[in-house]
Amino acid sequence: MAPEFQKSTMYVSNELENGDVQKNFDDDGREKRTGTLLTASAHIITAVIGSGVLSLAWAIAQLGWVAGPAVLFAFSFITYFTSTLLADSYRSPGPISGKRNYTYMDVVRSHLGGVKVTLCGVAQYANLVGVTIGYTITASISMVAVRRSNCFHKNGHQASCSIENYPYMIIFAVIQIILSQIPNFHKLSWLSILAAVMSFAYASIGLGLSIAKAAGVGHHVKTTLTGVVVGVDVSGTEKVWRSFQAIGDIAFAYAYSTVLIEIQASKATLLASSKVMKRASLAGVSTTTLFYVLCGTIGYAAFGNNAPGNFLTGFGFYEPFWLIDFANVCIAIHLIGAYQVFCQPLYGFVEARCNQRWPDSKFITSEYAVQVPCYGAYNVNMFRLVWRTAYVVVTAVIAMIFPFFNDFLGLIGAASFYPLTVYFPIEMHIAQRKIPKYSFTWVWLKILSWTCLIVSLVAAAGSIQGLAADVKHYKPFSTQQ
Repeated sequence: MAPEFQKSTMYVSNELENGDVQKNFDDDGREKRTGTLLTASAHIITAVIGSGVLSLAWAIAQLGWVAGPAVLFAFSFITYFTSTLLADSYRSPGPISGKRNYTYMDVVRSHLGGVKVTLCGVAQYANLVGVTIGYTITASISMVAVRRSNCFHKNGHQASCSIENYPYMIIFAVIQIILSQIPNFHKLSWLSILAAVMSFAYASIGLGLSIAKAAGVGHHVKTTLTGVVVGVDVSGTEKVWRSFQAIGDIAFAYAYSTVLIEIQASKATLLASSKVMKRASLAGVSTTTLFYVLCGTIGYAAFGNNAPGNFLTGFGFYEPFWLIDFANVCIAIHLIGAYQVFCQPLYGFVEARCNQRWPDSKFITSEYAVQVPCYGAYNVNMFRLVWRTAYVVVTAVIAMIFPFFNDFLGLIGAASFYPLTVYFPIEMHIAQRKIPKYSFTWVWLKILSWTCLIVSLVAAAGSIQGLAADVKHYKPFSTQQ
Protein backbone atom coordinates (compact mmCIF):
# COMPACT_ATOMS: atom_id res chain seq x y z
CA MET A 1 0.00 0.00 0.00
CA ALA A 2 1.32 3.42 -0.91
CA PRO A 3 2.56 5.51 2.05
CA GLU A 4 0.52 8.51 3.15
CA PHE A 5 2.10 11.80 4.10
CA GLN A 6 0.60 14.50 6.30
CA LYS A 7 -0.41 17.60 4.38
CA SER A 8 1.04 20.98 5.37
CA THR A 9 2.78 23.98 3.87
CA MET A 10 6.07 22.16 4.31
CA TYR A 11 5.12 18.81 2.82
CA VAL A 12 2.29 17.55 0.68
CA SER A 13 -0.18 14.79 1.46
CA ASN A 14 -1.22 12.40 -1.21
CA GLU A 15 -1.32 8.71 -1.86
CA LEU A 16 1.53 8.12 -4.27
CA GLU A 17 3.13 5.20 -6.00
CA ASN A 18 6.50 4.10 -4.59
CA GLY A 19 8.32 5.45 -7.63
CA ASP A 20 6.68 8.84 -7.21
CA VAL A 21 7.57 8.92 -3.54
CA GLN A 22 11.23 8.40 -4.35
CA LYS A 23 11.06 11.00 -7.08
CA ASN A 24 9.11 13.77 -5.34
CA PHE A 25 9.94 13.25 -1.66
CA ASP A 26 13.01 12.83 0.48
CA ASP A 27 13.52 9.86 2.77
CA ASP A 28 11.91 11.71 5.69
CA GLY A 29 8.60 12.14 3.82
CA ARG A 30 9.03 15.83 3.10
CA GLU A 31 8.87 17.50 -0.27
CA LYS A 32 12.11 16.93 -2.14
CA ARG A 33 14.68 19.60 -1.32
CA THR A 34 16.56 21.31 -4.11
CA GLY A 35 18.93 23.59 -2.19
CA THR A 36 22.64 23.62 -3.04
CA LEU A 37 25.84 25.14 -1.70
CA LEU A 38 25.20 28.13 -3.99
CA THR A 39 21.64 28.74 -2.79
CA ALA A 40 22.63 28.24 0.86
CA SER A 41 25.43 30.79 0.45
CA ALA A 42 23.00 33.18 -1.26
CA HIS A 43 20.51 32.81 1.61
CA ILE A 44 23.27 33.60 4.12
CA ILE A 45 24.59 36.61 2.20
CA THR A 46 21.04 37.91 1.78
CA ALA A 47 20.38 37.51 5.50
CA VAL A 48 23.71 38.97 6.66
CA ILE A 49 24.51 41.82 4.26
CA GLY A 50 21.86 44.43 4.88
CA SER A 51 21.85 48.12 4.16
CA GLY A 52 23.63 48.36 7.52
CA VAL A 53 26.87 47.79 5.59
CA LEU A 54 26.54 51.43 4.53
CA SER A 55 26.48 52.59 8.17
CA LEU A 56 29.70 50.82 9.13
CA ALA A 57 31.71 53.94 8.32
CA TRP A 58 29.82 55.60 11.19
CA ALA A 59 30.61 52.64 13.47
CA ILE A 60 34.33 52.78 12.59
CA ALA A 61 34.27 56.55 13.21
CA GLN A 62 33.07 55.96 16.78
CA LEU A 63 35.75 53.33 17.50
CA GLY A 64 38.71 54.50 15.40
CA TRP A 65 41.28 52.80 13.20
CA VAL A 66 42.39 50.33 15.89
CA ALA A 67 39.26 49.11 17.64
CA GLY A 68 36.92 49.41 14.62
CA PRO A 69 38.50 46.84 12.27
CA ALA A 70 39.45 44.66 15.28
CA VAL A 71 35.80 44.44 16.36
CA LEU A 72 34.75 43.66 12.77
CA PHE A 73 37.19 40.75 12.46
CA ALA A 74 36.44 39.50 15.98
CA PHE A 75 32.70 39.20 15.37
CA SER A 76 33.17 37.69 11.92
CA PHE A 77 35.18 34.90 13.55
CA ILE A 78 32.71 34.47 16.42
CA THR A 79 29.76 34.30 14.03
CA TYR A 80 31.43 31.77 11.75
CA PHE A 81 32.60 29.64 14.67
CA THR A 82 29.21 29.49 16.38
CA SER A 83 27.49 28.87 13.02
CA THR A 84 29.62 25.72 12.58
CA LEU A 85 28.51 24.54 16.01
CA LEU A 86 24.88 25.21 15.09
CA ALA A 87 25.30 23.38 11.76
CA ASP A 88 26.55 20.30 13.64
CA SER A 89 23.43 20.47 15.82
CA TYR A 90 21.09 20.13 12.82
CA ARG A 91 21.00 16.39 13.44
CA SER A 92 20.73 14.76 16.83
CA PRO A 93 22.24 13.00 18.63
CA GLY A 94 25.07 12.91 16.08
CA PRO A 95 25.88 15.44 13.30
CA ILE A 96 26.21 12.78 10.56
CA SER A 97 23.41 10.24 10.88
CA GLY A 98 21.17 11.59 13.63
CA LYS A 99 17.55 12.68 13.29
CA ARG A 100 16.98 15.89 11.36
CA ASN A 101 15.66 18.99 13.12
CA TYR A 102 13.83 21.44 10.88
CA THR A 103 13.68 24.57 13.04
CA TYR A 104 15.89 26.25 15.64
CA MET A 105 13.38 25.33 18.36
CA ASP A 106 13.50 21.67 17.27
CA VAL A 107 17.29 21.73 17.55
CA VAL A 108 17.19 23.19 21.07
CA ARG A 109 14.46 20.71 22.05
CA SER A 110 16.57 17.77 20.87
CA HIS A 111 19.78 18.82 22.60
CA LEU A 112 18.75 20.85 25.66
CA GLY A 113 15.00 20.63 26.21
CA GLY A 114 13.03 22.20 29.04
CA VAL A 115 12.33 25.91 29.39
CA LYS A 116 15.22 26.69 27.03
CA VAL A 117 13.00 25.65 24.11
CA THR A 118 10.48 28.37 25.01
CA LEU A 119 13.22 30.95 25.53
CA CYS A 120 14.66 30.07 22.12
CA GLY A 121 11.27 30.48 20.46
CA VAL A 122 10.63 33.87 22.08
CA ALA A 123 14.09 35.16 21.14
CA GLN A 124 13.98 33.84 17.57
CA TYR A 125 10.49 34.85 16.55
CA ALA A 126 10.57 38.23 18.31
CA ASN A 127 13.77 38.93 16.39
CA LEU A 128 12.21 37.83 13.08
CA VAL A 129 9.16 40.05 13.62
CA GLY A 130 11.39 42.97 14.58
CA VAL A 131 13.64 42.53 11.55
CA THR A 132 10.71 42.47 9.11
CA ILE A 133 9.29 45.67 10.61
CA GLY A 134 12.71 47.30 10.47
CA TYR A 135 13.13 46.27 6.83
CA THR A 136 9.78 47.87 5.99
CA ILE A 137 11.06 51.17 7.38
CA THR A 138 14.51 50.91 5.79
CA ALA A 139 13.19 49.91 2.36
CA SER A 140 10.77 52.86 2.32
CA ILE A 141 13.62 55.23 3.23
CA SER A 142 15.64 53.89 0.28
CA MET A 143 12.67 54.40 -2.05
CA VAL A 144 12.19 57.93 -0.78
CA ALA A 145 15.93 58.56 -1.21
CA VAL A 146 15.53 58.08 -4.96
CA ARG A 147 13.02 60.93 -5.18
CA ARG A 148 15.06 63.07 -2.80
CA SER A 149 18.19 62.51 -4.86
CA ASN A 150 16.41 63.74 -7.97
CA CYS A 151 15.03 66.69 -6.00
CA PHE A 152 18.50 67.70 -4.75
CA HIS A 153 19.89 67.39 -8.27
CA LYS A 154 17.15 69.63 -9.65
CA ASN A 155 16.80 72.20 -6.83
CA GLY A 156 20.23 72.21 -5.18
CA HIS A 157 21.69 70.46 -2.16
CA GLN A 158 20.18 72.97 0.28
CA ALA A 159 16.57 72.26 -0.77
CA SER A 160 14.34 70.69 1.90
CA CYS A 161 13.07 67.87 -0.36
CA SER A 162 10.84 66.49 2.40
CA ILE A 163 8.88 63.43 1.21
CA GLU A 164 6.60 61.17 3.25
CA ASN A 165 7.47 57.50 3.58
CA TYR A 166 3.95 56.10 3.98
CA PRO A 167 3.12 55.52 0.30
CA TYR A 168 6.38 53.63 -0.13
CA MET A 169 5.71 51.48 2.93
CA ILE A 170 2.38 50.57 1.33
CA ILE A 171 4.11 49.72 -1.97
CA PHE A 172 6.63 47.56 -0.10
CA ALA A 173 3.81 45.82 1.80
CA VAL A 174 1.88 45.05 -1.41
CA ILE A 175 5.00 43.46 -2.92
CA GLN A 176 5.51 41.41 0.25
CA ILE A 177 1.90 40.22 0.25
CA ILE A 178 2.48 38.77 -3.22
CA LEU A 179 5.90 37.27 -2.45
CA SER A 180 4.65 35.85 0.86
CA GLN A 181 2.59 33.36 -1.13
CA ILE A 182 5.86 31.57 -1.95
CA PRO A 183 5.14 28.42 0.10
CA ASN A 184 8.47 27.88 1.85
CA PHE A 185 12.25 28.26 1.88
CA HIS A 186 12.68 25.62 -0.81
CA LYS A 187 10.98 27.88 -3.38
CA LEU A 188 12.85 31.02 -2.35
CA SER A 189 16.25 30.41 -3.93
CA TRP A 190 15.78 32.66 -6.99
CA LEU A 191 14.77 35.60 -4.81
CA SER A 192 17.74 35.13 -2.47
CA ILE A 193 20.18 35.01 -5.37
CA LEU A 194 18.68 38.21 -6.82
CA ALA A 195 18.85 39.90 -3.41
CA ALA A 196 22.46 38.80 -2.92
CA VAL A 197 23.40 40.31 -6.30
CA MET A 198 21.68 43.56 -5.31
CA SER A 199 23.60 43.68 -2.01
CA PHE A 200 26.89 43.34 -3.89
CA ALA A 201 25.77 46.07 -6.28
CA TYR A 202 24.93 48.78 -3.74
CA ALA A 203 27.84 47.88 -1.45
CA SER A 204 30.19 48.15 -4.44
CA ILE A 205 28.68 51.49 -5.44
CA GLY A 206 29.08 52.83 -1.89
CA LEU A 207 32.65 51.54 -1.82
CA GLY A 208 33.47 53.07 -5.22
CA LEU A 209 32.03 56.47 -4.28
CA SER A 210 34.00 56.39 -1.00
CA ILE A 211 37.24 55.61 -2.84
CA ALA A 212 36.58 58.45 -5.29
CA LYS A 213 35.87 60.87 -2.44
CA ALA A 214 38.91 59.81 -0.41
CA ALA A 215 41.20 60.09 -3.46
CA GLY A 216 39.75 63.43 -4.59
CA VAL A 217 41.94 66.49 -5.03
CA GLY A 218 42.11 68.58 -1.87
CA HIS A 219 40.28 65.94 0.18
CA HIS A 220 41.10 66.18 3.88
CA VAL A 221 39.08 64.84 6.79
CA LYS A 222 40.00 64.12 10.37
CA THR A 223 40.48 60.48 11.35
CA THR A 224 42.09 59.15 14.53
CA LEU A 225 43.24 55.88 16.04
CA THR A 226 40.49 56.11 18.67
CA GLY A 227 37.66 57.60 16.61
CA VAL A 228 35.61 60.69 17.42
CA VAL A 229 37.43 63.02 19.81
CA VAL A 230 35.96 63.86 23.22
CA GLY A 231 35.57 67.60 23.63
CA VAL A 232 35.84 68.24 19.90
CA ASP A 233 33.36 65.97 18.12
CA VAL A 234 31.34 64.65 21.07
CA SER A 235 31.07 64.87 24.84
CA GLY A 236 32.49 62.15 27.07
CA THR A 237 29.05 60.65 27.67
CA GLU A 238 28.21 60.65 23.97
CA LYS A 239 31.51 58.93 23.21
CA VAL A 240 30.64 56.08 25.58
CA TRP A 241 27.06 55.60 24.32
CA ARG A 242 28.09 55.83 20.68
CA SER A 243 30.87 53.30 21.19
CA PHE A 244 28.37 50.91 22.80
CA GLN A 245 25.99 51.36 19.88
CA ALA A 246 28.77 50.87 17.32
CA ILE A 247 29.90 47.60 18.93
CA GLY A 248 26.32 46.40 18.99
CA ASP A 249 25.73 47.40 15.36
CA ILE A 250 28.79 45.44 14.24
CA ALA A 251 27.91 42.38 16.32
CA PHE A 252 24.34 42.25 15.06
CA ALA A 253 25.39 42.95 11.46
CA TYR A 254 26.76 39.40 11.26
CA ALA A 255 23.92 37.53 12.94
CA TYR A 256 22.00 35.07 10.78
CA SER A 257 21.54 32.22 13.25
CA THR A 258 17.78 32.90 13.37
CA VAL A 259 17.46 31.39 9.89
CA LEU A 260 20.50 29.05 9.67
CA ILE A 261 18.66 25.83 10.54
CA GLU A 262 15.87 26.63 8.07
CA ILE A 263 18.50 27.29 5.38
CA GLN A 264 20.20 23.98 6.17
CA ALA A 265 16.85 22.18 6.06
CA SER A 266 16.24 23.51 2.53
CA LYS A 267 19.28 21.79 1.02
CA ALA A 268 19.00 18.60 -1.00
CA THR A 269 19.12 15.48 1.18
CA LEU A 270 22.45 14.30 -0.14
CA LEU A 271 23.85 17.75 0.60
CA ALA A 272 22.19 18.17 4.00
CA SER A 273 25.42 17.64 5.89
CA SER A 274 27.10 19.93 8.36
CA LYS A 275 30.22 20.01 6.13
CA VAL A 276 28.34 21.62 3.25
CA MET A 277 26.62 24.10 5.57
CA LYS A 278 29.97 25.02 7.09
CA ARG A 279 31.34 25.74 3.61
CA ALA A 280 28.29 27.88 2.87
CA SER A 281 28.79 29.75 6.16
CA LEU A 282 32.49 30.28 5.40
CA ALA A 283 31.66 31.62 1.93
CA GLY A 284 28.90 33.86 3.27
CA VAL A 285 30.77 35.24 6.27
CA SER A 286 34.04 35.71 4.33
CA THR A 287 32.29 37.61 1.56
CA THR A 288 30.41 39.70 4.09
CA THR A 289 33.54 40.50 6.08
CA LEU A 290 35.38 41.63 2.95
CA PHE A 291 32.62 44.11 2.10
CA TYR A 292 32.20 45.19 5.72
CA VAL A 293 35.89 45.97 6.19
CA LEU A 294 36.22 47.76 2.85
CA CYS A 295 33.03 49.82 3.23
CA GLY A 296 33.75 50.59 6.89
CA THR A 297 37.40 51.59 6.61
CA ILE A 298 37.29 53.33 3.23
CA GLY A 299 34.06 55.04 4.22
CA TYR A 300 35.79 56.33 7.35
CA ALA A 301 38.74 57.51 5.26
CA ALA A 302 36.29 59.37 2.99
CA PHE A 303 34.14 61.03 5.67
CA GLY A 304 36.32 60.99 8.78
CA ASN A 305 34.79 61.52 12.21
CA ASN A 306 31.73 63.15 10.62
CA ALA A 307 30.71 59.96 8.78
CA PRO A 308 26.91 59.84 8.24
CA GLY A 309 24.77 57.01 9.54
CA ASN A 310 24.18 55.83 5.98
CA PHE A 311 26.11 57.50 3.19
CA LEU A 312 23.57 56.61 0.48
CA THR A 313 20.19 57.27 2.10
CA GLY A 314 21.77 59.85 4.43
CA PHE A 315 23.24 61.71 1.44
CA GLY A 316 26.91 61.53 2.16
CA PHE A 317 26.96 61.69 -1.65
CA TYR A 318 24.77 63.77 -3.97
CA GLU A 319 26.35 63.11 -7.34
CA PRO A 320 26.23 61.38 -9.70
CA PHE A 321 22.56 61.38 -8.79
CA TRP A 322 21.64 58.58 -11.23
CA LEU A 323 24.16 56.26 -9.55
CA ILE A 324 22.77 57.15 -6.11
CA ASP A 325 19.29 56.37 -7.48
CA PHE A 326 20.42 52.99 -8.80
CA ALA A 327 22.12 52.10 -5.51
CA ASN A 328 18.99 52.91 -3.51
CA VAL A 329 16.86 50.83 -5.88
CA CYS A 330 19.30 47.95 -5.27
CA ILE A 331 18.89 48.43 -1.51
CA ALA A 332 15.09 48.27 -1.83
CA ILE A 333 15.21 45.12 -3.99
CA HIS A 334 17.65 43.48 -1.58
CA LEU A 335 15.39 44.23 1.39
CA ILE A 336 12.40 42.81 -0.48
CA GLY A 337 14.27 39.49 -0.68
CA ALA A 338 15.72 39.72 2.83
CA TYR A 339 12.22 40.28 4.26
CA GLN A 340 11.16 36.91 2.86
CA VAL A 341 14.29 35.13 4.12
CA PHE A 342 13.48 36.30 7.65
CA CYS A 343 9.70 35.84 7.63
CA GLN A 344 9.57 32.35 6.06
CA PRO A 345 10.64 30.58 9.31
CA LEU A 346 7.89 32.47 11.16
CA TYR A 347 5.33 31.56 8.50
CA GLY A 348 6.37 27.92 8.67
CA PHE A 349 6.20 27.84 12.46
CA VAL A 350 2.67 29.27 12.67
CA GLU A 351 1.33 27.13 9.83
CA ALA A 352 2.84 23.91 11.20
CA ARG A 353 1.33 24.60 14.63
CA CYS A 354 -2.08 25.32 13.13
CA ASN A 355 -1.90 22.13 11.06
CA GLN A 356 -1.20 20.16 14.22
CA ARG A 357 -3.93 21.92 16.20
CA TRP A 358 -6.68 21.70 13.56
CA PRO A 359 -5.73 18.82 11.20
CA ASP A 360 -9.31 18.41 9.93
CA SER A 361 -9.89 22.07 9.05
CA LYS A 362 -10.24 22.44 5.28
CA PHE A 363 -9.53 26.17 5.62
CA ILE A 364 -6.10 25.36 7.02
CA THR A 365 -5.15 22.18 5.16
CA SER A 366 -6.86 22.28 1.76
CA GLU A 367 -5.11 23.59 -1.33
CA TYR A 368 -6.70 24.65 -4.60
CA ALA A 369 -4.95 24.67 -7.96
CA VAL A 370 -5.09 28.04 -9.72
CA GLN A 371 -3.76 28.65 -13.22
CA VAL A 372 -1.35 31.60 -13.19
CA PRO A 373 -0.30 33.13 -16.55
CA CYS A 374 3.36 32.48 -17.43
CA TYR A 375 3.68 30.21 -14.38
CA GLY A 376 1.20 27.37 -14.62
CA ALA A 377 -0.72 25.74 -11.79
CA TYR A 378 -0.22 27.29 -8.37
CA ASN A 379 -1.65 25.70 -5.22
CA VAL A 380 -3.48 28.28 -3.12
CA ASN A 381 -4.02 27.62 0.58
CA MET A 382 -6.64 29.95 2.05
CA PHE A 383 -5.14 30.00 5.54
CA ARG A 384 -1.71 30.81 4.14
CA LEU A 385 -3.20 33.58 2.01
CA VAL A 386 -5.12 35.20 4.87
CA TRP A 387 -2.56 34.82 7.68
CA ARG A 388 0.47 35.92 5.66
CA THR A 389 -1.40 38.90 4.22
CA ALA A 390 -2.51 39.91 7.73
CA TYR A 391 1.06 39.62 9.01
CA VAL A 392 2.46 41.89 6.29
CA VAL A 393 -0.29 44.46 6.86
CA VAL A 394 0.28 44.51 10.63
CA THR A 395 4.07 44.90 10.29
CA ALA A 396 3.55 47.76 7.81
CA VAL A 397 1.15 49.55 10.16
CA ILE A 398 3.58 49.18 13.08
CA ALA A 399 6.34 50.60 10.88
CA MET A 400 4.15 53.63 10.16
CA ILE A 401 3.20 54.18 13.80
CA PHE A 402 6.65 53.93 15.35
CA PRO A 403 9.22 56.21 13.69
CA PHE A 404 11.95 55.09 16.09
CA PHE A 405 11.45 51.37 15.54
CA ASN A 406 14.92 50.93 14.03
CA ASP A 407 16.39 51.96 17.38
CA PHE A 408 14.02 49.53 19.07
CA LEU A 409 15.30 46.91 16.64
CA GLY A 410 18.77 47.46 18.12
CA LEU A 411 17.34 46.48 21.50
CA ILE A 412 15.70 43.38 20.01
CA GLY A 413 19.01 42.53 18.36
CA ALA A 414 20.83 42.89 21.67
CA ALA A 415 18.29 40.64 23.37
CA SER A 416 18.42 37.93 20.68
CA PHE A 417 22.07 38.07 19.56
CA TYR A 418 23.50 36.41 22.65
CA PRO A 419 21.05 33.50 23.07
CA LEU A 420 20.66 32.65 19.37
CA THR A 421 24.13 33.34 17.97
CA VAL A 422 26.27 32.39 20.95
CA TYR A 423 24.61 30.78 23.98
CA PHE A 424 22.49 28.03 22.40
CA PRO A 425 25.09 26.91 19.80
CA ILE A 426 27.76 26.63 22.50
CA GLU A 427 25.50 24.87 25.02
CA MET A 428 24.25 22.40 22.37
CA HIS A 429 27.83 21.70 21.25
CA ILE A 430 28.84 20.96 24.86
CA ALA A 431 25.84 18.66 25.29
CA GLN A 432 26.27 16.91 21.93
CA ARG A 433 30.00 16.27 22.36
CA LYS A 434 29.63 15.58 26.10
CA ILE A 435 32.48 17.97 26.91
CA PRO A 436 33.54 17.52 30.58
CA LYS A 437 32.79 20.39 32.92
CA TYR A 438 35.84 22.55 33.78
CA SER A 439 37.92 20.99 30.99
CA PHE A 440 40.02 23.37 28.88
CA THR A 441 37.51 23.33 26.00
CA TRP A 442 34.57 23.86 28.36
CA VAL A 443 36.30 26.81 30.07
CA TRP A 444 37.21 28.72 26.90
CA LEU A 445 33.76 28.14 25.39
CA LYS A 446 32.22 29.58 28.55
CA ILE A 447 34.59 32.57 28.47
CA LEU A 448 33.52 33.25 24.87
CA SER A 449 29.87 32.98 25.88
CA TRP A 450 30.22 35.33 28.86
CA THR A 451 32.19 37.86 26.79
CA CYS A 452 29.42 38.00 24.19
CA LEU A 453 26.85 38.36 26.98
CA ILE A 454 28.67 41.47 28.18
CA VAL A 455 28.70 42.84 24.62
CA SER A 456 24.94 42.27 24.34
CA LEU A 457 24.26 44.00 27.66
CA VAL A 458 26.45 46.95 26.70
CA ALA A 459 24.74 47.26 23.30
CA ALA A 460 21.32 46.97 24.93
CA ALA A 461 22.23 49.85 27.24
CA GLY A 462 23.21 51.96 24.23
CA SER A 463 19.93 51.12 22.47
CA ILE A 464 17.88 52.00 25.54
CA GLN A 465 19.63 55.35 25.77
CA GLY A 466 18.88 56.00 22.09
CA LEU A 467 15.23 55.01 22.61
CA ALA A 468 14.90 57.36 25.56
CA ALA A 469 16.08 60.24 23.37
CA ASP A 470 13.72 59.25 20.52
CA VAL A 471 10.62 59.03 22.72
CA LYS A 472 11.01 62.72 23.60
CA HIS A 473 10.36 63.61 19.95
CA TYR A 474 7.81 60.86 19.27
CA LYS A 475 5.18 61.64 16.63
CA PRO A 476 2.84 58.83 15.51
CA PHE A 477 2.74 58.05 11.79
CA SER A 478 5.98 59.83 10.99
CA THR A 479 9.20 58.25 9.83
CA GLN A 480 12.75 59.42 10.40
CA GLN A 481 14.54 60.44 7.25
